[in-house]
Amino acid sequence: MAEAARSRLLRVYRFATSMAHPLARPLLAWRTRHGKEDPAHRQERYGEASRPRPDGPLVWVHAASVGETMSVLPMIERILSNGKVSVLMTTGTMTSTKIAKARLSAARFGGRATHQYIPLDGPRFVRRFLDHWKPGLAIFAESELWPNLIIETARSGARLSLVNARMSDRSFRRWQKGSSMIGALLSHFDLCLAQSEGDAERLRALGAGAVICSGNLKYDVPAPAADDAELSRFTGALGGRPRWTAASLHPGEDEPILDAHQAIAARYSGLLTVFAPRHPARAAEIVAAIEARGLTVAMRSRGEIPGVDTDIYLFDTIGEMGLAYRLAPIVFVGGSLAAIGGHNPIEAAKLASAILHGPHISNSTEIYAALHRAGGAVEVADAEELAARVCQFLSAPDDVGRHAAAANSAVTDFSGALDRSMDALDPLLAAVAGGR
Repeated sequence: MAEAARSRLLRVYRFATSMAHPLARPLLAWRTRHGKEDPAHRQERYGEASRPRPDGPLVWVHAASVGETMSVLPMIERILSNGKVSVLMTTGTMTSTKIAKARLSAARFGGRATHQYIPLDGPRFVRRFLDHWKPGLAIFAESELWPNLIIETARSGARLSLVNARMSDRSFRRWQKGSSMIGALLSHFDLCLAQSEGDAERLRALGAGAVICSGNLKYDVPAPAADDAELSRFTGALGGRPRWTAASLHPGEDEPILDAHQAIAARYSGLLTVFAPRHPARAAEIVAAIEARGLTVAMRSRGEIPGVDTDIYLFDTIGEMGLAYRLAPIVFVGGSLAAIGGHNPIEAAKLASAILHGPHISNSTEIYAALHRAGGAVEVADAEELAARVCQFLSAPDDVGRHAAAANSAVTDFSGALDRSMDALDPLLAAVAGGR
């Protein structure tokens, strides 16, 4: 009965996505108009390759967006370092694509690293993609469980692994309602490497076979870099001004951050708030919200430097969080006042920031638990509480230093996931390199 249920659910999904193929073109056209798709590479979303396949064995690594991309890039570089296989990396967003292409340049890896956009999860698109690339091993990051991608990849003869896998309590409860379907999908994976023991237990309960808790790869990602000359230029311009950074902000968080800015500025003259949205494409609406309050804003995309009368400095660029974090010792990590689930605070912790966050952190519960145990993060409920806490930190630099040191120590204690993951993957990689 269970097998019949699995087959029935997947047949319904596969039939529906097959029938939806004609809708792909208008969907991608709409997304392109809204800045969510790259028109120069739209054909890749239909599974049509824009690059030739490199000769020899190929490992395919898929990461959906920025966080997953940053996590698996060190792993990809390790795989390429042995010189035995080529790597195809796929991503799903324009921001993650820019980061991936910058790191996987032909100059560094002699043409053995290729990037493409992930095809839409329609059987025809996925088969077209696989017929061209013919991977021997497919590695999916975190929670990328697209049925057609998984089923067609398994049918192609490729081995499958899920790395840095996570299964939150909320996702687990949702998947339990369709446990027969998720069990069928997870059964295709030869190996699942989980971020935590809790993730591992939930994956096993849903039907995954070989599950190992290897740790969270995000702990091993190097701290984001910043150009020394540019950092000196900013710090020179800012002098001793009081300042804090609000990072990875989503719609629904702009107004509370601006409320907090105005409350803090009433106590600390010359306050600068560094405002870094998760999606820089929102810059125009953010600027409008800032100016509607009579506040002044300078924009990174225009090459502007904060002046003495600048209230908000907007980081509306990609790949510069290393600079944004270094400009202030106090960092609020977004996606946590709005019900997004919270973005991971590891980068901020590695750069020795005192970390604040909202109540919605279901995507990073393990990380925040470690930070709270160490005394390296503080939860705030709303704009009022956020403003009060920033004011406390601004009045007590030694307290900021203690929180920042605690945060840095907490994330350092969790390193080693990359080595453990590579050890677990080694038999699969060796099989691909040997043509098996």
